[in-house]
Amino acid sequence: MKKRFALKLIATCALALGASTGFSQDVIKIANIVELSGGGATAGTNFKNGVELAVREINAAGGVLGKQFRTTTADTQSNPGVAKGLTQKAIDDDAFAIFGPVFSGSIMVSMAESRRAEVPNFTGGEAASITMQGNPYVFRTSFTQATAMPKVARYMTDQAKLKSVAVIYVNNDFGKGGMDMIRKALADSPTKILAEISTEPSQVDFSAAVLRAKQSDADAVFAYTNEEESARLLRELRKQGWKKPIIGETTLTGQKVIELAGEAANGAIAHVGLTVDAPIPAVRAFRAKFEKEYKYISDHNGMKGYSGVYMLKAAIEKAGKLDRKAVAVAMKGLKVNTDKYPGALMYTEFDNKGDLDRMSFIVEVKNGKQEVVDMVPPLGVATRDVVKAALPQTAAKPAAKPAAKK
Repeated sequence: MKKRFALKLIATCALALGASTGFSQDVIKIANIVELSGGGATAGTNFKNGVELAVREINAAGGVLGKQFRTTTADTQSNPGVAKGLTQKAIDDDAFAIFGPVFSGSIMVSMAESRRAEVPNFTGGEAASITMQGNPYVFRTSFTQATAMPKVARYMTDQAKLKSVAVIYVNNDFGKGGMDMIRKALADSPTKILAEISTEPSQVDFSAAVLRAKQSDADAVFAYTNEEESARLLRELRKQGWKKPIIGETTLTGQKVIELAGEAANGAIAHVGLTVDAPIPAVRAFRAKFEKEYKYISDHNGMKGYSGVYMLKAAIEKAGKLDRKAVAVAMKGLKVNTDKYPGALMYTEFDNKGDLDRMSFIVEVKNGKQEVVDMVPPLGVATRDVVKAALPQTAAKPAAKPAAKK
């Protein structure tokens, strides 16, 4: 009796050890838990496609530590509660790593499950609070707002020379986090916030928000809403005759926004962490491969998913074994060089919270396309010359102050 019990105990421990390390897997399971419907469908679909493109490339090149990636995909419906349930299901299915959700509100809820199971979780969410909770298993494939907002604030103050702005933001975790961070970034600068205008997720009518911005008499609008809402906001600004600069972050000038807003998108300026129009060979190669595969141009979310898989590959190889805990530890302070991992797209460093930093860009929409007008070094780089020296000679010159539209 005791012998049978001891054998069962040994077998149970062996199974538990295999589940925690991933050594028992014939493949490396990646669970895509993303927004394929609802308000996040554009972001989630691009992210998923980027992940799958990277997986196919890596597998074709021999995989990682002799094993192949295998992906599954589930739709959160842009609902945090659904995302949490799908994360638990992925854990039950023995996922080695989870990619998504992309929306900050969903990852804020679902990452508690991946943390409990000690499963590395890569997200495109930007809310600063995601990595402020000390979760050792969550990693960004995008900038945190705490990194991005000082960069765009520096542009508005030092280059655009704005004395004031009206901020239009979306009332969710993403938008409120951005509002907090841009407020802090501009607090001691010459650029003052004259109006903080809250809007709702999936809002259709932006006429009142634009009217409030006009009444504030600010020098510019700083827009921080989701992609579909950004397009509606741009159309309303043009409809009401707004002639001053429109500045924002990545979601203001994404490919989907440009398509939906049409002519109204021209002239919009944004700080973006990733753009397929960056004058970098690895980025241009990604754009061509993505467009060939999916028959459309990727936005920044496709780049987040794609580069994130290469970050995971780099961490696994740094750890030297398929052990989830070891991979999570390897992600802390990870430095990914594009000489070895071109799929990372740019040289990237992670800190001990799971946040990344790398070069970024100022873009302007011209004739229905993003055009890179300036490059912004990582926060730890004192001079942009350090960054530009490593780029092709086609790199853009610094942007001039945006001219008011006539």
